[in-house]
Amino acid sequence: MLSRLFRRLFLEKLVAAHAVGRLSFFGDHVHLADAQSFAAFLAPLRKAEWVVYAKRPFGGPEAVLAYLSRYTHRVAIANSRLIAFDEQGVTLKWKDYRIEGRDRYKRMTLATDEFIRRFLIHVLPKGLHRIRHYGLFAKSSCADNIARARELLAISNSQDEPTVAAVDHSEPTCPCCGGRMIIIEVFERGATPRHPPTGPTIVIRVDTS
Repeated sequence: MLSRLFRRLFLEKLVAAHAVGRLSFFGDHVHLADAQSFAAFLAPLRKAEWVVYAKRPFGGPEAVLAYLSRYTHRVAIANSRLIAFDEQGVTLKWKDYRIEGRDRYKRMTLATDEFIRRFLIHVLPKGLHRIRHYGLFAKSSCADNIARARELLAISNSQDEPTVAAVDHSEPTCPCCGGRMIIIEVFERGATPRHPPTGPTIVIRVDTS
């Protein structure tokens, strides 16, 4: 039932996309731009038994982040997969996931224009980001979100704006964080400070089990 449901929904989406001109055909498949030719092409697929690949979901957010981290900063193909190129085309390595073992790694030679076409499919259009940030404080809409939140909470901008504290330039500041440093003791060079250094906090744990 899952196979037939997926087959029907998928083919309906294809027909709808073709009707509004969202599908493009090139090379030997240009004739599929015609509605009747496209319908004849899909006819055998309506009778074939489809195999739906439904795998178990990711095991938590850690697994999702581990999966995405392998792809966010990668290009379409690594240089290590490129074997050779000449006037005939580009030879590269690819992995057949249907085969286990060392035989799954194979070689493929593509014409130069076909290799460039496949490579450019992975190049994002101008204005799109590979990594997008969502949420209330997302950089692209942070100001609009905060203004909308203030409007919904009936808070004026002047009520909740933090006041800038007066900076005492006579007090030394920390060179690392810029915070105000508190003077505990002043002593001469070579003298021993009288104030004992502050030791680490000792945590005592009592196990009553």
